[in-house]
Order: sequence, then structure tokens, then C-alpha cells
Amino acid sequence: MHMADALLSPTVGATLWVASGATLAWCSKRLRSDSRDHLVPLMGVLGAFVFAAQMINFAIPGTGSSGHIGGGLLLSILLGGPAALIVIASVLTVQALFFADGGLLALGANIFNLGIFPCLVAYPLIYRPLVKAAGDAPSRKRLAAITVLAAIIGLQLGALGVVFETQLSGISSLPLDTFLLLMQPIHLAIGLVEGLATAGVIAFIREARPDLVDARRSAAVFPSRVIITFALLAVLTGGLLSWFASAKPDGLEWSIERATANLKVESAQPSTWPDIDAGTSLAGVLGGFGTLILVTGIGYLLRPRRARTSQ
Repeated sequence: MHMADALLSPTVGATLWVASGATLAWCSKRLRSDSRDHLVPLMGVLGAFVFAAQMINFAIPGTGSSGHIGGGLLLSILLGGPAALIVIASVLTVQALFFADGGLLALGANIFNLGIFPCLVAYPLIYRPLVKAAGDAPSRKRLAAITVLAAIIGLQLGALGVVFETQLSGISSLPLDTFLLLMQPIHLAIGLVEGLATAGVIAFIREARPDLVDARRSAAVFPSRVIITFALLAVLTGGLLSWFASAKPDGLEWSIERATANLKVESAQPSTWPDIDAGTSLAGVLGGFGTLILVTGIGYLLRPRRARTSQ
């Protein structure tokens, strides 16, 4: 769902830059008062993992489209909303600067749609209240249902944001009603997959350490094995699993093609699928490493005041 610069006018792009920048400044202020010293390394490895996971496009059966997880809700559950938004913004910045995914004009919009909606709307207003209402130990099925619901709502809001930001820009000739009726259903399916994937990860962590995914944001320290596991998963996902990504257009591209009656892209999997490519592996590993360095650097820049606050 990454927007391209071509969809946005400079005015809309700049407005979303300001909105996202102001929100990130607020998140940074919140992070300075967070006493969880384990947060910086965890933010780094989770950023690398989400970067790699976003490379894995999965096909949506019967549509000719594909999607990938955003990761905002997963990050929020493990880190809290403010820290999660900083991580997502870092992932999107690396993608825009080094992998031509999105673009600089659209960066503010992508942070808003892929970060603010799941991290600061779906997580605190949907996920946390429902989990708290479920009691101290919600069942696995109930927790999974809450996670899926929050993931779907976050992605639906993001898709809606893309539609209206595109329309407000007035650059494209996409008809509003057609574009809207294509974007929302396809991202409903993508949100369902992301919700199930997020629920699976949370269930795995909860089985070993329930306190680590407590919606009350306990100060429990993540054991080093959890951090190492996510680091290894980032390397595995970016280096190997990226070969299995679907070649079909993602939900946004698919919607644009059909809204403009341009149906020429019905791309099937490449004849050599899985597409074993050393360049893809290198990009996945280097991109994840770059995200790790950026997030860790930001975390440690914000850490001194947190350390003084906790003393």
C-alpha cells in the first residue's frame, strides 16, 4: 500500500509530511520518558524483521492481486504505539531512500497510512481496550479475533487514507467511487491475512512469556533469546523467504489498474518461481541491517533522558 510520488500533489504531500513529523516528535517525547532499557535493541531487530517481512507479497486467491503485512500492529503490541511508529517510520524511510519504494514526497503519507493508523488508532482504541475487557487471561481464540479485528481496521483506515489523499491531490483521473470500491475490499483480504499472521506471532510469544504481550504495557524485559530469534528471522526472511514473494501487483497497483480499465497486468508467478536471486537476498539483508542501524541509532539518541528519568 505504499503510495508513489506520482499520486500526490506537493501541497498534500507536504501537509502529510508536517502531520507525520509532528506525530513523530510527540512519539519521541513519549519515548524519552520510557524506562524500559531493553526497548532499543528490541526496536532494532523488530525493525529489521518488519522490513524483511514487507518483502514477502502473498497472493490473494481469485483476484490477481497480492499484499504484504504492514507490521504496525505487531510492533505496537510488543513495543507500544509511540515506539512502534518510530520503527515503522524508519522502515519506510530506508525503503524510500534506498529501494525506490514510495518516494520522498509520499513518505509523509506512507508514514501516516501505514504507521499512524495501526499504531496510534487501531492499537490504543481497538486492541488494548478489547484485550483489557477480556480479563487477565483472554483465551487464545478471543485474543486472535481481537488481533484480526484491529489489523483489519488499521488497514482499512490506511486504504481509505490513500483514496482520499489521491483524490485531494487531483493529479490522477481515478474515479473516487470506483477506486474506493476496489481499495477497501482488497485491503480487507490483506488485513485478514496480516491479522492472522500477527495473531500467530503473539500467540507464540504469549505461550512462553505472557507478560511480554500484556496490553497493560508491563516493564518486563524481553529475554535475549527473543531478540536473537527475531534477528535470525529477519535474516531468514530477507535472505531466503523473499524468493517466494508473489509477483502479482499489490492491492494499490491492482486497484489503480482496474479503476483506469488498464487490465494488462495479470502477472503470474515467474516461470522459475521461487525466484532464487542473490540480488534479492542481498537487498533483503542489507535493507534489514540498515533499518536495524537507523532504529538503534534513534533509540540511543533518545535513551539518555530516559535513563536520567528512571534514576
